[in-house]
Amino acid sequence: MNDFPLPGSARAVVAARPPGSGEGFWAGSSSAALDDDGTFVVAYRVRTGHAGRGSNVVARSEDGERLTTVAEIGQARFGAQSLERPALVRTEEGRWRLYVCPAAPAPSKHWWIDVLEADDPADLATAEARTVFPGDELTGVKDPLVQRTPEGGWQAWICCHPLDEPDEEDRMTSAYATSDDGLAWEWHGTALAPRAGTWDARGARVTSVLADGRATYDGRATKEENWFERTGVARHVGGGRLEQTGDDAVSVARYLDVLPLPEGGYRIWYEWPLDDGSHELRTELIPA
Repeated sequence: MNDFPLPGSARAVVAARPPGSGEGFWAGSSSAALDDDGTFVVAYRVRTGHAGRGSNVVARSEDGERLTTVAEIGQARFGAQSLERPALVRTEEGRWRLYVCPAAPAPSKHWWIDVLEADDPADLATAEARTVFPGDELTGVKDPLVQRTPEGGWQAWICCHPLDEPDEEDRMTSAYATSDDGLAWEWHGTALAPRAGTWDARGARVTSVLADGRATYDGRATKEENWFERTGVARHVGGGRLEQTGDDAVSVARYLDVLPLPEGGYRIWYEWPLDDGSHELRTELIPA
């Protein structure tokens, strides 16, 4: 795991700054994909305070660093109180899908996942929403990592929050699901769970899985560390299941997004905490 493309592997560049100062002012939790011409399309979450406005931004970029917004999807169109990490994926036909995560209005702690689809990333702002992961009365679902598989199918790791105990909804595990078309999904149970008595005892949220099975996840030890998760390393052991491979976190970043490049190497994006409690979106180009 020493050669995993982690934050700090190369020169970091700020791709998107937070919309303000203080906790809850965040730019980050990104998901990126390559267009046919080799340029980047990056979707990420912006939030203005814990109780403020939230949106998903879709941007184009020649280099992965300088982002030009082409679409913004606000929480209001879903009747939500916020939006979290999106997942951006190309279909076999070359269309763009954005899986978005609305939060039900307070006092509910429920989350669900809708998908938007369009021929052009700019049109995602007005694309029809279809619910693909509704969750249920005992589980909120959010922060998906969605991928095409080499066999032509789809797979996803979904962050699940149990809703069975009031004021304990921040707990999180990751579940695995598969699909033939990326729309109708079959669940396969827990893929990664917290470990009691460790730095990730309160939660484990899968953030990246590479083709060779190397993976990362966000974890934290306590409820008080909510919104300040750290990055840990894991490996794919088959059937979508992952297991932790380290005894401690490897970075204070969260929501690590890793995009393998055709010429080798990686472009990574991640959410980095600042001293005032805000978070910014950073990126690094890691050569082969």
